[in-house]
Amino acid sequence: MGLEMIEAGWMSILPPLIAIILALITKEVYSSLFLGAFSGMCIYCFLTGGNLLQAVTFVFDMMAAKIGENGYMIIFLVLLGSLVVIVTRSGGSGAYGRWAGKRIRKAVSARLATALLGLLIFVDDGFNCLTVGTVMRPITDKCRISREKLAYLLDATAAPVCIIAPISSWAVAVASEVEEAGGLNAFVRTIPYNLYAILTIVMVFFLSITDFDFGPMEKAELRSRRQENCPGEAESAEKKGTVADLILPVVTLIVCAILGMAYVGGFFEGKPFTEAIGENPTAGLTLGTFAALLVALVLYIPRKIMNLREFMTGIIDGIKTMIPALTILILAWVLGGVCREMIGTGIFVSNFVTSVHLPYSFLPAIIFAVAAFLSFSMGTAWGTFGILLPIVSMLCAGDGGAAILIPALGATLAGSVYGDHCSPISDTTILASTGAQCEHLRHVETQLPYATLVAGVCFAGYLVAGFVRNPWITLAVSIALLLIVFRVIMCLKKRRKA
Repeated sequence: MGLEMIEAGWMSILPPLIAIILALITKEVYSSLFLGAFSGMCIYCFLTGGNLLQAVTFVFDMMAAKIGENGYMIIFLVLLGSLVVIVTRSGGSGAYGRWAGKRIRKAVSARLATALLGLLIFVDDGFNCLTVGTVMRPITDKCRISREKLAYLLDATAAPVCIIAPISSWAVAVASEVEEAGGLNAFVRTIPYNLYAILTIVMVFFLSITDFDFGPMEKAELRSRRQENCPGEAESAEKKGTVADLILPVVTLIVCAILGMAYVGGFFEGKPFTEAIGENPTAGLTLGTFAALLVALVLYIPRKIMNLREFMTGIIDGIKTMIPALTILILAWVLGGVCREMIGTGIFVSNFVTSVHLPYSFLPAIIFAVAAFLSFSMGTAWGTFGILLPIVSMLCAGDGGAAILIPALGATLAGSVYGDHCSPISDTTILASTGAQCEHLRHVETQLPYATLVAGVCFAGYLVAGFVRNPWITLAVSIALLLIVFRVIMCLKKRRKA
């Protein structure tokens, strides 16, 4: 936009707080995000001598800039929305639902299948949410699993899996931020210290196997089981397609997306694969989705499953289905841009971290809390660890901090993922809602207690890590503590029912 960033101090945290609080109170996310971004621009203009009209103009300038910067993400989403609609209208989704329904008859099997598929697609978190949601939604609907629970399963196996996968766009981004600490080797060493990611995956499988729920999620699950008609039955009525009409486009999407990321990143020109896939992942995903659409075209039209006019109508209708998600994403990008690029939210938080002079043993827990707050406020894990990782590396640069460096880096990544996982303005949270076709704020409301429970256990785990400084002891204590918390909640629920 050509405007210089200012340091707005404590006021820099007001815009994300305004957006989040308004969204939770009003249950209306579009106006909440816009007002959050607008309040940030008002702060900027107030401190730089501008006026209200300039604030309005700057909001739309930022919007135009973010649409340009994220053009590939927008194209990828509209193409994927088109693919989903076309595959559904071909009867492929319905055929797969009937085929899988004969084999996956129980809700526990459907939940486990969703979680396992989420673990397998670890290259990119947004790709994970949308692909797994497309494949598993007909099955979870048939098993009367709520859309809120499906959205949680998608979200909990997206960023938490990507951040501990050495071959992912996330790994490359982190490695580039910690080159002085060892690059990719340092990232690998942080994996056992990434307590939030590991404990979230443990929680997903525990909930899937035991059918244990609490809070708003329990109400959503009970409501879903009482429904006479499950949401996916209308989709499953069409029987002219086959399972291959779903599987072949999806497999093409996955394979070509990975190849596309490698191609765009320069793998075929000699660059290492792990670096190539992180160069421009959304461009690769766009190529993969376009390839899947071409495969669908070749599959459906010659067999007269649909004609060319119906195929193109499906593309347009698919774009329409993505408009709500795109609107939220664009507004979230604007809010994040205001915070990071104009009023210095990250600088304020990072200065706070450096000003708190605590013993090194408390550093991982403090860093986890700060990273969680910053990521939740800005709705971005990448932006958070991009700000904090260099600071953490500097804090631990001395002789006294060298031993705590890897636990502190792990805590930074874990806190960043927690905020990204449950923030209502996070890309991944929005895409999980889209993949599950769940109302966005319902997804946020139902998964927040689960994510925060894990985060609380992680905070205790990082207190242990600061003193023990052994990843495996820290991880074992944290998992044991999480299971104890589950046991306590289950006992409390039984007493309440008695």
